[in-house]
Amino acid sequence: MTTFKETTCEKHPWEPFLPENAKVLLLGSFPPPKVRWSMDFYYPNITNDFWKIIGLLFFEDPTHFLLKEKKGFDKALIEEFLNQKGIAMYDAATVIRRTKGNASDQHLEIVEKTDITDLLNKIPNCTTIAVTGEKSANTVLSQFNAETPMIGECAQIIINNRKVNVWRMPSTSRAYPLALEKKATYYKQLFEAAKIALS
Repeated sequence: MTTFKETTCEKHPWEPFLPENAKVLLLGSFPPPKVRWSMDFYYPNITNDFWKIIGLLFFEDPTHFLLKEKKGFDKALIEEFLNQKGIAMYDAATVIRRTKGNASDQHLEIVEKTDITDLLNKIPNCTTIAVTGEKSANTVLSQFNAETPMIGECAQIIINNRKVNVWRMPSTSRAYPLALEKKATYYKQLFEAAKIALS
């Protein structure tokens, strides 16, 4: 009898989102199962705090990226914002197995890590990586034999003679026990350090 773990392998559903002017690369772990998507883009789960944090920081409105009926996020508005600000997005893994079939990082087995060096080669002005959550942080930093810093702190790595600061951010999952406003303070620190204006 085969188990869920043995039979299920998922490839990343999307291409990296890499604006030419990107100064920051945001890396989650892996998208949730498709049944939880409210849009065909990063952080698609309507219960996830990520786009609410970004809305709060840049527009003083956590609902800024929500569609009018509030059942999903506005992908076009999000992409326009990311292109304007120079924020790239992808995830730490390209192939995974879900050992319990849900979105929890705890039950995510990473089969293939994202090639971070290759990503950065495509965005030459990027010197800041933000990893959202412990799974993402450990997966990325293990490629460079770097220790995972505490939440809100950064580790420095060298990629092709480029100094890159890797910031560990709190998970934006609603399951992570931290208020949205408190999570936002960590992301504010990140964007200020990367010289991305919040207005």
